[in-house]
Amino acid sequence: MVARIAGVRVVTTEAGLGEDATFVALHAAGAIGWYGPVTTEIGRYVEAVLALPVLGEPVNDHQRLHAALCRAIRADTSVVASWAVGAVDCAAWDLHSQLAQVPVADLLAAAPQQRVSLYASWLSLDVTNGIPVAAVERVNRDGWQFTKWGLRKNPAADDRKAEAVRLAVAVRAMEAALRQEAAFDAVFTWDPEFACLFLDELDPASVRWLEDPLPQCDLDMYGALAMNIPLALGERLLVHADAATILRLKLQAFTLDVVACGGLTRAVELVTAAQTLGVPVYPHGRSFVPAVHLAAAYPNAIAAVEYRLQWEPVRQRRYAQPWLPSHGVITVPKSPGLGAMPRSC
Repeated sequence: MVARIAGVRVVTTEAGLGEDATFVALHAAGAIGWYGPVTTEIGRYVEAVLALPVLGEPVNDHQRLHAALCRAIRADTSVVASWAVGAVDCAAWDLHSQLAQVPVADLLAAAPQQRVSLYASWLSLDVTNGIPVAAVERVNRDGWQFTKWGLRKNPAADDRKAEAVRLAVAVRAMEAALRQEAAFDAVFTWDPEFACLFLDELDPASVRWLEDPLPQCDLDMYGALAMNIPLALGERLLVHADAATILRLKLQAFTLDVVACGGLTRAVELVTAAQTLGVPVYPHGRSFVPAVHLAAAYPNAIAAVEYRLQWEPVRQRRYAQPWLPSHGVITVPKSPGLGAMPRSC
């Protein structure tokens, strides 16, 4: 007999100020599937919009469930709606794997990898104000595949050319301190004109990639930039968005967020499409747990998953069994499920 979703519950756990603490739970056949933590707003959306439509859906038919979720949000193209769909989808994968008594990675692939490589990001440090020596020494010791650092433009800078020079100098100094090529994330703080000024000051071959420079997804400008510098995009791709145009750009990295894009069901489709086009996939770190299962299942498409040094250790305290990397690698748990059960529920 096929197990069907019998209940949806949203649970908010104890957490520090500003920390995500809400979990989505799906019930079926005496088992519970979890995903979280997400924001309170996402949890409320699940309760208000998605809880009723998924009742009675088969646990093991992820395409059918995902279609029901997309119908439920209709034309809502908001970030919250996409995250809510992704959270329910990931909870469904957890529920399915609990009932099947295997890890989620084993549902995604016949022979998944047991160890997944990670790259470390530390975006809260302002590398333009001097090299953070202690941080550089730490990441060099910890065995990450590579590192990524924030490269925000100062919005108060009057001299845009001088600001571009300042950022280019910071990139060269950081890579000299690391003694290897690094990736940099502009965190949506640039504009097309500033991006061109920056390119005038830096050899594009000296960076692994530049991520998300523009506040809006200007595909024409991104197409031009991708011809001149290694470019990474994908974090803001939502469930209804057309990924094909982005993937056809000459990207150095497709940095999809597994939950934000609509969950594991859609992420599998996106990774398959990227692999067909030869676009390397490096999943965004906010959805670290499902991203690791995805990477284990698709090792030929995903070279490494982002580990956010300043945020992920705090996030892991929300889980009953924290995920702890060792020397830049995470081992996929052999226990059934996704591995996102809350510490207290």
